[in-house]
Amino acid sequence: MNAILVSVIGILAVAILVYMLLKKNDIKMTLLVLGITLMYLAIFLGNKIKVSASTGTVWLDPFQAVVDQFTNTLVGPGFVILILGGYSAYMSHIGANHVTIQALTKPIAKIRSVYILIPIVFLIGNLLSLVIPSASNLAIILLATLYPVLRAAGMSRLSAAAIIGTSATIVPTPLGSDNVAVAAQLHMAVTDYVFKSHALVSIPTLLAIAVVHYFWQKHEDKVDPETLTYDKEVAENHDDGIDSKENVNSYHGLTAFVYGLLPLLPIVLLLAIFFTNIVAGTKLNINVQLVTLISFVVAVIVELLAKRKVQNVLKGTNSFFTGMGDVMSIVALLVAAQTFVQGLTSLGIIELIQNSMTHMSGSGIVLPIVMVLFTAVIVLLSGSGTALVFAMIPLIIPLSKAAGIDPVALSIPLQLAGNLLRAVSPVAAVVLIVAGTTKLSPIQIVKRTSVPMVFGVVMMLVMSLILF
Repeated sequence: MNAILVSVIGILAVAILVYMLLKKNDIKMTLLVLGITLMYLAIFLGNKIKVSASTGTVWLDPFQAVVDQFTNTLVGPGFVILILGGYSAYMSHIGANHVTIQALTKPIAKIRSVYILIPIVFLIGNLLSLVIPSASNLAIILLATLYPVLRAAGMSRLSAAAIIGTSATIVPTPLGSDNVAVAAQLHMAVTDYVFKSHALVSIPTLLAIAVVHYFWQKHEDKVDPETLTYDKEVAENHDDGIDSKENVNSYHGLTAFVYGLLPLLPIVLLLAIFFTNIVAGTKLNINVQLVTLISFVVAVIVELLAKRKVQNVLKGTNSFFTGMGDVMSIVALLVAAQTFVQGLTSLGIIELIQNSMTHMSGSGIVLPIVMVLFTAVIVLLSGSGTALVFAMIPLIIPLSKAAGIDPVALSIPLQLAGNLLRAVSPVAAVVLIVAGTTKLSPIQIVKRTSVPMVFGVVMMLVMSLILF
């Protein structure tokens, strides 16, 4: 009876969320209220709310849970969002973004169809995920660097948003934490697991998704053409600052090259560190926050050398901190989404489904399909793919033994489905970040990401069943 009640409550919560999304109501408050409500219902059912420190009464624990989410987000992904938002704002203020756009759009302008850029950017984004494994962090960087280039080249907001939202998916890498964990569970060398099993499925799937992206975005742009030009979008959402418009056209030669490189500097530094570790055998552990701060200092020094007006340059750095404040709404959105997920978890929905999976056995074909469907439900509800993977890793061996199949035939569909379907969840952090930055609704973005990602899930499942 309790399981039925929990299931009904969970379905109603998701139905309300979908309804509010379709009605274009404020998603932050919807997620927050639903999350807190679910936690109170969990208390009524006798469940405990996971908090950092008890308030002394269970009736205040849901609010403590929200405080914990703010704390965890602000010191984690929230700080990354804030600092990159500040850096992007400063790049706009000094005119560096404009220089980069001008430089990069020259060769792009020679391409007859802007849609050729779609598969190229998708594959480049996935390669960058080798260095920046977090889908959210990678999306933030691409939004600050490549999004203006794509828009200036004539790509629609929805196409650009869909590509960036799906940039971190299933690249086979021994550096991936989920690959390391699965390989350890299967008692395999991570390189053997990645290159002898994972890559056989993930690489063809990525190439196929890139092609599907091309045709799907092109089709959708015809059905729903873009009406907002990039110039109008910039005018509505950004203030380039007094220096950018005044001086950007005077940048020539080495100065133009340096200013054009500044918006891409965080990515350049991350790639340089990554390849240095591989070639030289170093163990540098430099995160996105650090390279962004270093890039900001470099940008200020460049401004001082170029402008030679110390007072004006230092005054202009205020745009960095103003930009941090401008993206605070995205941080709040992440907190609200995490609160909703915690409400579902406290209610016991995810545990209920996991427990039912441990008692299931079936043929070698049925179990991977059921696992993918199960993954789809949880990822779409929670927006998190990797969290589910790590939760299910201990079940791979017993489930595969019960079904009489190779554990790899279960681990790969689980991993790949979780990472692909994340971009199809309207409450996924990466979707919310892209939506907040592009001023589009999560439902609009999910419509653009759903076909390529679902195609990828079907393809990788079929390949897994055939190969393993």
